[in-house]
Parts: sequence; structure tokens; C-alpha cells
Amino acid sequence: MALILETLLEVIRQPTAADVAAELAVFVAPFWIAVVTGLLLGWAWRPQWASGLVSAERHDSPSQLPPLPEPSASSTSSAADTANTMADEKSSDKPVVTDEDVEHLFRLVEETDEGPVWQKMMDKSLPSMSYQAWKREPKTLPLQYRCSTIYEDTTPEILRDFFWDDNFRIKNGWDDMLLQHATLKECMTTGTMVVQWVRKFPFFCRDREYIIGRRIWQSGQTYYCITKGVPCTDVPRRNKPRRVDSYYSSWCIRPGARSFESKRDGQMSACEILLFHHEDMGIPREVTKLGVRQGMWGCVKKIEPGLRAYQAARRSNEPSSRFALMSQINTKFDADRLRFTEIVSDSSTEIVEAEKPKSWASNIPKFLIVGGAVAVACTLDHGLLTKAAIFGVARRFAGKGK
Repeated sequence: MALILETLLEVIRQPTAADVAAELAVFVAPFWIAVVTGLLLGWAWRPQWASGLVSAERHDSPSQLPPLPEPSASSTSSAADTANTMADEKSSDKPVVTDEDVEHLFRLVEETDEGPVWQKMMDKSLPSMSYQAWKREPKTLPLQYRCSTIYEDTTPEILRDFFWDDNFRIKNGWDDMLLQHATLKECMTTGTMVVQWVRKFPFFCRDREYIIGRRIWQSGQTYYCITKGVPCTDVPRRNKPRRVDSYYSSWCIRPGARSFESKRDGQMSACEILLFHHEDMGIPREVTKLGVRQGMWGCVKKIEPGLRAYQAARRSNEPSSRFALMSQINTKFDADRLRFTEIVSDSSTEIVEAEKPKSWASNIPKFLIVGGAVAVACTLDHGLLTKAAIFGVARRFAGKGK
């Protein structure tokens, strides 16, 4: 740094302005050459995800985006007409969201999924909410995030409807990344929906398209809400927006959170929503980590005012949207029974491991120790006491291998 300053001072001391300009040009030329060379080399070996950056058009308004496919008639008809005209999910080849999905979410909530250890990355709070976030980095999967948000003065049912309501997301603006949405399929028997989202991404990326299957399970007042990416041949792929195939964002809503206590009668009125999220956006992992770390709390803070506006709309008897009605069709299951089954299964596995007979190979070290002791004792001629001591030491070491 001192050498650079001295060089600049020498340049400034030139007698004429022309000399100063010439010296400066010579001084900065190597830096510009290095910058241009770096840009050329970086673009020549650019990663695959960067191939579309130059042609990507950003900050398009929702009206300028390509129109989404028209929703099916079932998404606009009345509930009675829908029940008569919509094909039941039982007639399809395979349900898009199954019992295996809720069992996987249950294990994530109970921290029995045997995945990598969660690392805490954030702990924030506001007067009527608190927020904590963790992350983990599987080697072969996208970054995974676990978030616990506790809201005061609300109910699990309100939270369930609020996060399911795509219309309110855009109407209120609390989820300002959601540009467009459309309902592709729905089932009045299970409450399963297949929806299409277009989400806004930063200026250097194309917008992203998601085909999401979702369904809710209920155990008492606890709701397990599954949303994940599903294949859909009915919607063709487009260059813009870019489709995200690997997507998982599911949450558990439960009452009686321990961090807040109601100011009315000392009763618990807070609810916790425990979110698990990961997706492959086609962006380098380090860039994703930086973006999440910088923008996570800003996004979370926008949710709480949206929730209070949703509660106010409910109190004023505004009609519920189609999404809120679908969120009330839940599949019942017994979480306590599943928890007991997993405990019994783990105990059985431990018993089997404990009773597993040792193979003959496990006795090889003992045989080697005893055989070596015999050989040493036979080669020494120091009396019975020495040989007895050698045999005693060998027997003790051999006993540790049992």
C-alpha cells in the first residue's frame, strides 16, 4: 500500500497535466488488463447456471409475464359443482402427496430423521413473535433450513388457513416474491391441491416456476402441512421462468408454545410453526447461503403484519377464499401412535444389535495374544514364575476382547 501511495505522489508531481495523464494511464493499465482478462477467463469457463444470465430480462411486472395456463373449472365453480365434476384422486395412478410424506415430516419435527446435525444461524424477536433458524448442509442435497416462528394471540387454524391462502399472499403483499399462481388440480376428498407458482428472483436470475403438490394432515390441534415439487406433464416447460423441480417446504403448526404467555388470565395463546425448507434453484451454494443470510429476517418480518391483517379480515366476516376452504379438508392421523411405533421400532433394533452373536473372526485377536504368549514362554528359561506371569498378562489382555 505504501508503494502504491508513493507511486501516485510521483505521478502527481509531474510538471504538466499531460504528463500526469500519461503517467496515470501507464499506472492503471495493468489493473484494467487484469480485470478484462479475468472477465474473459471467467466467462469462458462459466458454470452452466450462468448461461442464461445475459439474456434474462428482469423486473418484469406481473402483467408482462407469460400467462399461466387457465385453471381447471373446478377451481372456479362452487363446492357442490366441484364435487360432481372433479375426478376423485382415488382414480388417479398415484397420489402426489402420500402418508410417507407426513411420516417424513413427523420425523423431521421429532428430530429422528437421522440427518446431519442442525446448526443455529439466527435468533430474532419482535414484541409479538420470536424467530429462530437453523441450517445443515448435506453433501449431495441442497442446503436445508429449519425455522421456528412463534406468534402470540393466534390459533393453529388461523395459521393453517393463512399460509395456504395464495390469494391473500398477493392481495396483502406479505409474500412479495410470489408473482402469479394458478390451481391445476384439487381433490375434495383429501384436500390435495396441485398449484403453479411463479416467483420473483434477484436481477441476475430468471424468475422461477414451481409445480407444487400440497396436503394437510391433522392430529388434534397440530397440523402437518406438506408442500413439495411434483411432476406435471400438463404444463410444458419454458425457458422463462425456469422451472424448479427439487423443492420441499413443509411445516408443523402446534399450539401452546412455551415462549409466550397470554396476557389474559395467564393462559397460553401462542402457536409455533416449525418450517423445513430446501430447494435446488440452480444457483451456486455459496451464493444461496449469502442470499439467505442477508434476506431471511427481512422476509420473516413481513409475515407478522400479514397475519394480523388476515385475522382482522376474518373478524370482519370477509368471505373465505377457495384456498382457505381447501385448507380445512384435512386427513386425520394419530401422531402419538406413530411416535410410539417409532420408539418400539428403535428399541427392537437396539435389542437385536445387543443379542447379535459374535462371529468367529472376533476371537482372532484373543487367539493371537494367547498363542504369542505360549511361544514367548517356551523360548524363555527363567522358571515357572516367569512363565506364569507371561500367561497371566496374556489372559488379561485376551479377556478385554470378549
